[in-house]
Amino acid sequence: MGETHKPKATLAEGAVPKAVVSRLSLYLRELQHLVRDGNETTSSTQLGSLLGFTDAQVRKDLAYFGQFGYPGIGYRCTELIDAVKRILGTDRSWPVALVGLGNLGRALLGYRGFQNQGFSIAAAFDVDPQKVGPAIENVPTFHLDELAAVVAGKKIKLAIVAVPAAAAQEVADRLIAAGIDGILNFAPVTVTAPSNVSMVGVDLAIELEQLTFNVVNQPSKS
Repeated sequence: MGETHKPKATLAEGAVPKAVVSRLSLYLRELQHLVRDGNETTSSTQLGSLLGFTDAQVRKDLAYFGQFGYPGIGYRCTELIDAVKRILGTDRSWPVALVGLGNLGRALLGYRGFQNQGFSIAAAFDVDPQKVGPAIENVPTFHLDELAAVVAGKKIKLAIVAVPAAAAQEVADRLIAAGIDGILNFAPVTVTAPSNVSMVGVDLAIELEQLTFNVVNQPSKS
């Protein structure tokens, strides 16, 4: 492995497969765990083994962004953490808007993992006047009609949609009109967006279906 450990300055659009970006997040979590356990260095073999990947896969993934290792040492964990955060854009804080204050929305407001990775829910919205007004988990709440003004005032670029399926597209359209550039959609429906807006869908039922497929198709234990 070479001495250079700076990310490449630019990347061609579409040059990095989505699967690689997903694995970067996994590498980041494991590196953070290693540091918490007192490890200063790691290797592609160790990092891959922790996640069920080959060492070659780890090296190939990281090579999209530069060279990060040191001969005879491997990867310095804190340096690689900083590099991966820069690549993912989480080396700075991201304020997030949350739309939907039902059971899921309130649960997301209480989730501490966002803050640990550089995200903070800066404002929450709903159309039900009885659900807005008082802060929830120290997050101010607003009627959805105030969305554009609050998003502009707080310079919010990311949003989470946690509304019923029937309302998801309308909410996404309003978020995009307000200047949101990236949406995480928890509604169990496909939502469309312009090509300049990033959209990620999280359907928990689909994830469970993938799990049941794996369970029913795994080799017999007998």
